[in-house]
Amino acid sequence: MKSHYLQAAACLGLLVTLPTVAADEASQFALGKKLFMQSSQPACVLCHTLKDADATGAVGPVLDELKPDALRVAKALRDGIGQMPSYKASLSEAQILALAKYVSKASGAAK
Repeated sequence: MKSHYLQAAACLGLLVTLPTVAADEASQFALGKKLFMQSSQPACVLCHTLKDADATGAVGPVLDELKPDALRVAKALRDGIGQMPSYKASLSEAQILALAKYVSKASGAAK
């Protein structure tokens, strides 16, 4: 009988955390979009094309076609690539991760 109570409590705990996880993902997506559009310097929209952000930059790759995963975006943000500078000194690790998840999800790489 005790195990049924424990299972029920565990399920209830899981159900309580689901809305929190969704809210965290939504706020991280919003932060990533804000960073992509205006907060990073230089702003990503200046160089990249990404439909979700109404970005039509012509210097960097078209992210909707490239569909990079979050790991690839985070690495490019930290290290720079080609003409793209490193953002390691200007963005926190949390901001890099939010921006990477945003680009990955907005481009269609992540569902």
